Amino acid sequence: MMALMNKDANNFVDWFRQASPYIHAHRGSTVVLAFGGEAVQQADFDKLIHDIALLHSLGLRLVLVHGTRPQIEERLKLRGADMQVINGMRVTDEHALLCIKEAAGTVRVEIEALLSTGLANSPMAGAQIAVDSGNFVTAKPLGIINGVDYLHTGEVRKINTAAMRQRLDAGAMVLVPPLGYSPTGEVFNLNAADVAAAIARELHADKLIFLTNNKLTDSRRRLIESMLPREVDALLTRRKTLDEQLARVLRNAAQACRGGVARAHILPYRQDGVLLTELFTRDGAGTMITAERWETLRQARIDDVSGILELIKPLEETGILVRRSREYLENEISRFSVIERDGAIIACAALYPFEKEKMAELACLVVHPDYRQGGRGDQLLNHVRQQARDMGLKELFVLTTRTAHWFRERGFVSADVSHLPGKKKNLYNWQRNSRMLILTLEP
Repeated sequence: MMALMNKDANNFVDWFRQASPYIHAHRGSTVVLAFGGEAVQQADFDKLIHDIALLHSLGLRLVLVHGTRPQIEERLKLRGADMQVINGMRVTDEHALLCIKEAAGTVRVEIEALLSTGLANSPMAGAQIAVDSGNFVTAKPLGIINGVDYLHTGEVRKINTAAMRQRLDAGAMVLVPPLGYSPTGEVFNLNAADVAAAIARELHADKLIFLTNNKLTDSRRRLIESMLPREVDALLTRRKTLDEQLARVLRNAAQACRGGVARAHILPYRQDGVLLTELFTRDGAGTMITAERWETLRQARIDDVSGILELIKPLEETGILVRRSREYLENEISRFSVIERDGAIIACAALYPFEKEKMAELACLVVHPDYRQGGRGDQLLNHVRQQARDMGLKELFVLTTRTAHWFRERGFVSADVSHLPGKKKNLYNWQRNSRMLILTLEP
């Protein structure tokens, strides 16, 4: 039992240490978090609130935008009324508006109550979170479209970012319902995803997070980990049967990234701890949309040396790789290419040309163990092979003790070390007895 407890403690310590760079990175960042009324109805909604409170305690500046759809539908049903939907947009008449106001007030109070708890021996103990709500959103009527008057259904006109920043600077959490107000005193029914995206753009938020019913998956039901806005556009064009709400979330996420929001996340709210997993682990738990790739293959820079050293250290300790000092890497960094994922170096490779013999060596091809099933080794090989071709070289060779089969599967053939370029032949370590494999580079 004691050994098991020690193991759990060690796992916690390891995770906490791995999370520390993300804790530092997110402190002081502005995050807009949107979730529907369905999430509020979940039996374990209090767990989500506990995680939100934890994010606040870690220094994140949070704006919460909540939806109210199921709560509105319940009230409409009790009144024997219905909300008409035309062309995917809801017509908000007087009866519906009354239900919307009731639902928004009820949900707001429920969230504020959960954020106000502070019982001893509970996750909220000592939290003391101030929650501010108000008329931050100015709206205008959607108007008449194709002959249909949408009445009290509106769209965002303006966000009072100055008032929001004042609350956030004071250490409060801002809570925004899916309602907007006009200068004439009217109230308009808004879509929560639209409101969240507008706030994120106007606040220049660091992150926009949508909590949805399900994960975003591809045709094989595999999680789509990351997308660019143009890829979102293509997906929406291609998948006509996509859930209406998820499609709206995707459109808003892409528009927010185009409008200056660094990252938008789409997460399944039913997954326990999904916010913590997404924000404080390298791989996250859902889909991230960014203006640029969050995983890139690029030439190495001098500030990548520490990351490369950490990546190759385990293989050096087992003798698979020859040891390379920091000084060596600093001098040779221009030879290296790396794959960077969310600020971490997860793969690397080096190219050493021997122009006289029209050959090049592929060296130090390493992929982090957690990412060896994603084709990143092939990405680096193809990148280095193209570099060698661009130099006008004819052959690419490797020296390896443990991975000859991997290279043979990719077209390399065994060769005698006598075929090594002169300078490399003089440095060959006969004690390691590495195998030489060569790939002919087609023009």
